[in-house]
Amino acid sequence: MLIIDAHLDLAWNALQWNRNLLASVYTIRTQENRTQGEGRAQGTVALPELAQGRVALCFATLLVRSTGRPSPHIDYASPAQAFGIAQGQLAYYRALERAGYVRIITNQVELDDHMDEWETWDQTGDLTAALPPLGFVISMESADSILVPDDLPEWWELGLRVVGPAHYGPGRYAGGTSTEAGLTELGLDLLAKMEWLGMILDLTHFSDQAFWQAIEAYNGPVLASHNNCRTLVPHQRQFADDQLKAIFERDGVIGAAFDTWMLQPGWIIGQSSNAQLTLSNVVDHIDYVCQLAGNARHAAIGTDLDGGFGRNQSPSDLDTIADLQKLPGLLADRGYREDDIAASMHGNWLRLLRQSWGGEEVT
Repeated sequence: MLIIDAHLDLAWNALQWNRNLLASVYTIRTQENRTQGEGRAQGTVALPELAQGRVALCFATLLVRSTGRPSPHIDYASPAQAFGIAQGQLAYYRALERAGYVRIITNQVELDDHMDEWETWDQTGDLTAALPPLGFVISMESADSILVPDDLPEWWELGLRVVGPAHYGPGRYAGGTSTEAGLTELGLDLLAKMEWLGMILDLTHFSDQAFWQAIEAYNGPVLASHNNCRTLVPHQRQFADDQLKAIFERDGVIGAAFDTWMLQPGWIIGQSSNAQLTLSNVVDHIDYVCQLAGNARHAAIGTDLDGGFGRNQSPSDLDTIADLQKLPGLLADRGYREDDIAASMHGNWLRLLRQSWGGEEVT
């Protein structure tokens, strides 16, 4: 089954961690065998494995922060530095596109043409046939690299289509995970510019305060690219039922995340083991969203694989991202019909993108 993954930090891994994503996961692991750092030599994502797993489209992120508390590889001392890093990450995606490995998708026509090509390839059953390029929708995780909200049209012209203003800690535009800070004045201005452009708002990583302020202030399309359910795993990084319902009411979609601290209550990073955690735990969150909504219209995948961790902090039965192909069978075992499984694997993201880009709804 074709898959859409709504959150992969590909450029961050390629540039900030010097991973050549054209090589296989196994080659990268070998190259990093003596590299220190969380998740090194344990990666799960590279372009060959994306193709193997039939991940026809993903949301490829620009990930950089500027909180005033610099830390290696992600947080920079000034917005100007963050801007430069984000522009470099975008240039990396464009370089992959120029070489023919990927296709950056910015509108409905490009989306439909891309998915038609992948569906044609998939239906032939000829696995020796040349794969179409992988599709990328460019998203931004933490808007700190946008120098001022008035710059947003320039980012739109460069291909940016989804923005999540927050990440971990306090941001220039909003309070993120582990804070109780709301939207800043810059954040409110950013949302207004996003709505005017038709930019999709990613609610992931918002503090509770910022979440509700954004829901009230922003009337455009919303999603949660990589978010799980607080009822199942009770901490602030997850969304509570009333937050999930608010996304349903906006016809938004929630992508289930694969980070094990979001799958098991009480998980302690660096101490807990993933031995008892499997892809079935991910399905628990997909199923919870479906049961809460009363349908399969709002559940999807946003793995966040290799988002600062590797196999050590992923479901134990996932070796690479190609193992996403195990999910349809797990959902079928829970009694889900094929059309509902297809909706969660790719159809719901397609519907949201088409609606956001002015197209007719596809059910």
